Amino acid sequence: MPVPSSFEALKGRGVRATVGSSNIFVGGPRLLEYMEFETPRGLAVFASEAGARGESVVYVIDGPSLIAAIAISDLVRPESKAAITTLKRRGVSVGMITGDSDDVAQAVAATLDLDMVLSQVLPADKGAHVSLLQEEGGFVGMVGDGVNDAPALVRADIGIAIGSGTDVAVQSADLVLVKSDPRDVAKILRLSSASYRKQLQNIWWGAGYNIVMIPLAAGVLVPWGFDMPPAIGAALMSLSTIIVAVNAQLLRRLDLEVESG
Repeated sequence: MPVPSSFEALKGRGVRATVGSSNIFVGGPRLLEYMEFETPRGLAVFASEAGARGESVVYVIDGPSLIAAIAISDLVRPESKAAITTLKRRGVSVGMITGDSDDVAQAVAATLDLDMVLSQVLPADKGAHVSLLQEEGGFVGMVGDGVNDAPALVRADIGIAIGSGTDVAVQSADLVLVKSDPRDVAKILRLSSASYRKQLQNIWWGAGYNIVMIPLAAGVLVPWGFDMPPAIGAALMSLSTIIVAVNAQLLRRLDLEVESG
């Protein structure tokens, strides 16, 4: 097998390699636009049929000639469907930002019942699309695993990286899914909501308890014949801390499991 003498990544478009005296390009539809190639009618039909099946088409170009088109597809993980269904039940709008062709993106969106699809997006533009969603008043969470996702992960209100993704994506995110399971996104939201409720419960309990007990411990009822011994006052104040701690520990009983799709 010949070894390329040079190699170059064309961001969002494909790759270029020099093999012997030939310049070989491999990439998707963006590559054809970049090189100003007109797709032959036969390949256009092939690409359309592949897109309808949810497959991406990769083109191989040798110098001035388009020599091959290869249809490839990624299997949609069943966990993704379960995660999206659970998120939508919580009122979360779920969308996809991808560099794939519109046909492929729409096929995947139909399979997963997505609310929004942005296809054929260049890596540099993902962060801009996140900003537009934020300007519309949305609180945006972004899940990604690649170098191309890093700007969007930083720009989003919550950036969530897949644990098996690139180091750049992991370092750019606020949270990392260690198990690389998309259902964990739904679990994060459920745990966060439960934690917030516990915080409010403990704040109101602690404030209300102290509003009542501090005056009692200070002897506010002494004129009416009620004098609380200091030891009992100290014990009752400690009881407040114990109750708050026990209430927080009830989070351990929270069921975070997401039903399979």
